[in-house]
Amino acid sequence: MPLPSLPPLQMQQDGPSLSELMTALPVATLVVRPDNGIADANVRAETLLNMARSAIIGSDVARTVRIAEAGARFDIWHSNKPIAAYDIKVHAGRTAEMEVDLMISPIVDHEGWRVVSIHAQGQARKIGHRGTAGGARSAVGAAAILAHEIKNPLSGIRGAAQLLETSNGGSDAALTQLICNEVDRIAALIDRMQDFTTDRTLECGPGNIYPLIDRASHIAAAGFAKNVKIIKRYDPSLPFAIINDDALVQVMINLLKNAAEALEHVEQPCIRVETAFRHGMSVLVGDRKGSAVLPIEIVVIDNGPGVPEHILDHLFNPFITGKRDGQGLGLALVDKLVRDMSGFVQYSRDQEAGESTFRILLPMGMG
Repeated sequence: MPLPSLPPLQMQQDGPSLSELMTALPVATLVVRPDNGIADANVRAETLLNMARSAIIGSDVARTVRIAEAGARFDIWHSNKPIAAYDIKVHAGRTAEMEVDLMISPIVDHEGWRVVSIHAQGQARKIGHRGTAGGARSAVGAAAILAHEIKNPLSGIRGAAQLLETSNGGSDAALTQLICNEVDRIAALIDRMQDFTTDRTLECGPGNIYPLIDRASHIAAAGFAKNVKIIKRYDPSLPFAIINDDALVQVMINLLKNAAEALEHVEQPCIRVETAFRHGMSVLVGDRKGSAVLPIEIVVIDNGPGVPEHILDHLFNPFITGKRDGQGLGLALVDKLVRDMSGFVQYSRDQEAGESTFRILLPMGMG
């Protein structure tokens, strides 16, 4: 079956044809008909699927790109909505099981027709990295043990230091104060680690995200980001999101702090906080939970140098950091809190623009 008549591309008379554009696309791309038959495929798709184009065209996309999780019920091939499936295991053509990022985009004005792009994991990490769900959870056991074994004795050390200062008539005030300050610092670190040990469900409900984003921005501007220009670009028509107020404020503070620290050596540091409504945006959440509609988007963009390449694969894991004095807990906590709100967080880097983006997607609430 031939492709439908698409609106002509606006380009110079001697510009590339549609088939030439398909060939030039840097990722494996399929054009899928309403009946799920594959109408076209580019060279990258031939390589990824290990199949000739003649064998790909006409085949059923659900059989050609098969979800690998046994018992999974992902209805991704019978939806007219955009779907982004990150870190999903598939059997692609004649290749072995692999992890990919799968993007499905409906073709406007051609009902049922879709463009499917398949980003192999090596490429997907560069295009837009997303850590796995196990990152934040991997610290739960360690945090619980440390909280129990370290935090309780700290109160005894602090009390002993205060008694020492009293018994010496204040002669060693500087030394005892140093002990108290260091104990308080360690206790604060343990408190942050204990955020990972709770399995309680966040109480979430429909809420206006803007007062919460503004509160976090004010805190940032008054403290750790006082020398950074913060620009806000809000979609005024954005509906309520399903959120926990305190959790969203903490998420925004952590992301703004992360951005501000990345801008330490930038001549004209700038952070942009933007919101948008992504109509029909769905994310495949894995663990056999199917897809989630997450149309509320919050992005924090900075013009810093970006995340070091060697930690990209573990960016949202605890204790992973590119900063000399960093603890590696901020982004892991962001990941946990966003997931607790049934959302999704992703990092991407635009090398051409010289910008790093942390994107939060949240479910919509009625309000």
